[in-house]
Amino acid sequence: MTMKRMGQLAGVALVGALALTACGSDNNTGTTNAGSTSSASSDCPTGTLNAEGSSAQKNAIDEAIASYGSICPDVTVNYNPTGSGSGIKQFIAGQVDFAGSDSALKTEPKDGKVEAEEAAKRCQGNPAWNLPMVTGPIAVAYKLKGVDKLVLTPDVAAKIFLGQITSWDDPAIAKINPGVTLPKEAIKPFFRSDESGTTENFTKWLSASAPTVWTAEPGKSWTGKGEGKEKSAGVTSAVNSSEGGITYTEWSYARDAKLGVAQIDNGGGPVELTPETVAKSVATATQKGSGNDLALKLDYATKEPGAYPVILVTYEIVCSKGLDADKTKLVKSFLTHFASEDFQKTLPDIGYAPLPDSVRTKVTTAIEAIS
Repeated sequence: MTMKRMGQLAGVALVGALALTACGSDNNTGTTNAGSTSSASSDCPTGTLNAEGSSAQKNAIDEAIASYGSICPDVTVNYNPTGSGSGIKQFIAGQVDFAGSDSALKTEPKDGKVEAEEAAKRCQGNPAWNLPMVTGPIAVAYKLKGVDKLVLTPDVAAKIFLGQITSWDDPAIAKINPGVTLPKEAIKPFFRSDESGTTENFTKWLSASAPTVWTAEPGKSWTGKGEGKEKSAGVTSAVNSSEGGITYTEWSYARDAKLGVAQIDNGGGPVELTPETVAKSVATATQKGSGNDLALKLDYATKEPGAYPVILVTYEIVCSKGLDADKTKLVKSFLTHFASEDFQKTLPDIGYAPLPDSVRTKVTTAIEAIS
């Protein structure tokens, strides 16, 4: 099945998935001209918009920047994919106009500070909103000659990334892969060395689904074993050049590198990563933010048959109020384009899932309310 066809199915499936809820390569290669009839303002602003953060959404935002530029050529949008943690820090410090993050702003204290409160200070005392923009499945990607199909359970994955299982022919891996000839090859785990929302979402899955093995608190900083590489492109490239390598990275990166992607058995049977299986997992999401703060709560421990559980929702973090009028107009114009139906429907072609209409309309309403 082609990616385009899968993307079309994903859009339909995801709409149903969230309809009943409460409610990033690091190279700039964006060339899509989608969105020429999007809802971006026909009265285009002028100026420069600066953003920073998630490398997981880099491919998607590159496409959005390119297609937006075909509509509003007098706006320059710069996005620096330094990782979610760095993006949030730069947003709070007032160095960028919005941040990209694979996890919503924290509302609980850490190191004596609360991210959401610090962000509100930056926004002149007004709330910062988490606006979901794309769904980015996390692939457990590997390179292993002769192994085209691999199943992992949360316990086995956790032990691999803790350095407790070190060879591909380990009995624990063989047991869940009957009929597969596993080579006596050393396992080489790679992890994100930068603060990363992808790391946080991956460890949330490990913590929720393998709690007796992965006992560390989920977070943006890696607490397991392996070799660290910067950004999504770094870990993907490392696996691509290392026989026996394994990492966690966004599906778009694994797909572009033609790496193997493990099926995940959370307890309901092995599940392949596809737009349809991601949709089933997103079906368990609920809105944990209030009003125009659209932070979502994902069920990483779901045992729903056919649901791929290792996912992230990537957000744009914005000031609800507090930016000057010119910057506010730029933010609203660009994000309106990013959330438009015309642009969103192009995302499956590059390995992302589009926002279902039930969520996209809420995002559009929130963007309109920025003042």
